[in-house]
Amino acid sequence: MSIETKSGTRQTHIPALTRTRGVALSAVRGLALTFIALPGAVVCFCLTLVSIALVPIGIGIVTTPWVLTGVRAFADRRRLLAAEWGGVRIPRAYRPLPADANPWSRTFGMLRDPATWRDILWLPVDMTAGAITALLAFSLAVYPLEGFAIAAGLWRVLPDGYWYGFVKVTDQTSALYAAALGAVLVLAALRLTPLLLHAHFRLTSAVLGSGQGELAERVRVLTETRRDAVDTSAAELRRIERDLHDGAQARLVAMGMDLGTIEALLEKDPAKARELLAQARRSSADALTELRELVRGIHPPVLAERGLGDAVRALALRLPVAVEVAVDLPGRADAPVESAAYFAVSEVLTNAVKHSGADRIWIDVHHDEGRLRVSVTDNGKGGAAIGAGSGLAGVERRLGTFDGVLAVSSPAGGPTMVTMEIPCALS
Repeated sequence: MSIETKSGTRQTHIPALTRTRGVALSAVRGLALTFIALPGAVVCFCLTLVSIALVPIGIGIVTTPWVLTGVRAFADRRRLLAAEWGGVRIPRAYRPLPADANPWSRTFGMLRDPATWRDILWLPVDMTAGAITALLAFSLAVYPLEGFAIAAGLWRVLPDGYWYGFVKVTDQTSALYAAALGAVLVLAALRLTPLLLHAHFRLTSAVLGSGQGELAERVRVLTETRRDAVDTSAAELRRIERDLHDGAQARLVAMGMDLGTIEALLEKDPAKARELLAQARRSSADALTELRELVRGIHPPVLAERGLGDAVRALALRLPVAVEVAVDLPGRADAPVESAAYFAVSEVLTNAVKHSGADRIWIDVHHDEGRLRVSVTDNGKGGAAIGAGSGLAGVERRLGTFDGVLAVSSPAGGPTMVTMEIPCALS
């Protein structure tokens, strides 16, 4: 990229500035990942080993599901960072557990899941090679600054025989050699720092990914999501039939009977006929309201007419808490994708209002790199988890029908951030 100046010369400093910012950002992210990977992986790994070791005496039956759920949340957070910071997509392929499973079933159901053992294998890799690659991304970008500082006079206060890399600093001349080495390292950092950060996420993907069994796992996930979609559709049809039968249909039948009575009373008792007419009018209004609510539950008109962004805004207006909505969608997704995203957001917002105790919610909807991404963040008490009876398991199944993923970050004390991604193109 270049900018044409008035004199006709071309300024080419913008690409260098952009690259420098990219290196600085990669370095900061590498440092952040170091502080995340090392302590987080150590704690998760130790708790996992202790909890599994206590399974034979019964204590682990209770603790293991909670520990492994925490490990999955830690891994999900890394999947999210891999996608946001490294552009590396790591699929989430945990086997679903029954919502009413007892601790015994949950423990051994999770331990029989190959994805659980990939998580456990990934933890020691993350605390060693993962932390090293992340730290190198930071160190390679920062270390040259020491060489420049030495040449600027720092060498005078350093101990005798101080080594900067392979340069022994004893005087101003050797300090200039250190600066020259720093300049070489700067050139190397411009190239290698982003690659080291990317290598960190590639390493994570190599261990957390399903490897040779990816195709079989993919078939299994698609089979389960198809079954869930069929079951959900059947349940939805039953709900619609029940609502029609018990609501609007009953009102319309009653209104028809009232009209028959009115017809008979029209000449004999006009006053009673007028009373029944008013009642029939109220019944028709109530039936129309119920039909509108039913249609809104199937496919909201605002979603069909104005798209996902405005539908989410309308959804936020009905909440009893303060909500901020940010939408950046240059087009519209297919109707089934918009519907899935809308009802997923609706379920997450319902959970937040009912269970989190939050008084403020932030919603971000945007499309990036061929994926529709929706983030819902609240300032509640936290503690939300997939499969913990919060309704998030249903959201995950709904998104899975479209090859979407759900990531939840909800430490105790909050905040809670639920991120949903669905691969799609916008028209």
